[in-house]
Amino acid sequence: MSLSPVPPLTPVAALALDDALELTPTASTIAVIGPDDLAAAVAMRYPAATVRAFDDLTRVDAPATGFTRHPLGTELFEAADLVVGLLTKPIAELTEIASLAAHGMAPDGVLTLAGRDKHMSRGMNTALEPWFRDVSASRGRQKSRALRGHSPKPGAALPYPRHASVDALPFAVYAHGGAFAGATLDIGTRALLDTFPALFASHRGSVDHIVDLGCGTGVLATSAALRLRETHVTATDRSWAAVSSARLTADNAGVGTRVAVTQDDAGAGIADGSVDLVLFNPPFHDGAAVDEEMSHRMFRSAARMLRPGGSLAVVYNSHLRHRTALESIVGPTDQLSRTPKFTVTLSRRR
Repeated sequence: MSLSPVPPLTPVAALALDDALELTPTASTIAVIGPDDLAAAVAMRYPAATVRAFDDLTRVDAPATGFTRHPLGTELFEAADLVVGLLTKPIAELTEIASLAAHGMAPDGVLTLAGRDKHMSRGMNTALEPWFRDVSASRGRQKSRALRGHSPKPGAALPYPRHASVDALPFAVYAHGGAFAGATLDIGTRALLDTFPALFASHRGSVDHIVDLGCGTGVLATSAALRLRETHVTATDRSWAAVSSARLTADNAGVGTRVAVTQDDAGAGIADGSVDLVLFNPPFHDGAAVDEEMSHRMFRSAARMLRPGGSLAVVYNSHLRHRTALESIVGPTDQLSRTPKFTVTLSRRR
């Protein structure tokens, strides 16, 4: 019987699938770490298997064909005899995946995660070694290779999500492995928090609805909810690791009933003109390259959701020329603080 052709995959995803087929030609339950095209290809190559998938940037409730979506947890890996996917760059995220896989998968299960050679490091082996009895690498192909884990050993406690107290905050920060800055307070967020007194004094009008755009672990959202007890706050991010972390942070700070957490790209699910204040600590790197357009796209999203006269508070690296873009996209912009490292501005929607 001939197999249906698999849609084109990236070289790394194709290597992951081929390595899985070499190691485990037949499987009954498979967990996929990666994008839809890889999950669909796995389902086609293992038509009799139950295929579950997780992708940090895809909502769990998004439609899927040939597989089911799951959050990152032991259920994703339950009784899996094969885990296949893409290596994650953050070692903390890879550690969380490896630990959960080891706790959930079959005792003789196999894990294979592929990546580009230039992005791989010895630290990735170190992330897998506490959780698998045998860790090795595949042969290289097209400047890529797979990292393999055989025979899980789930004895240790799960390391994520973790939490920590931070001196500058009256609450603990919770974080999954894939959340930016982990269970700490990153210095950009700290710079924006330091301007809160001036920010709220400068904002004009009511503050009934605040959005923490690109919320990460939810520090800004939780801080705003604690400061303004009658205000509704929305924390939104495109990453599952971020929104799941933000949910834990807000809930454990006692403001979970007033902080709605949503997984959306650039706050797409927030209605136009429905927000009084947006708080934003933008990303400015795409891989190793500085990419200001990523932030500009988020400025446009903030302008869309703000009511006329609403405000956007942004912290950014002082060497970036965001103020001109903010004036053009949002409206009149005032500087709240500036250091050699960070600038914080407040822009008013026209």
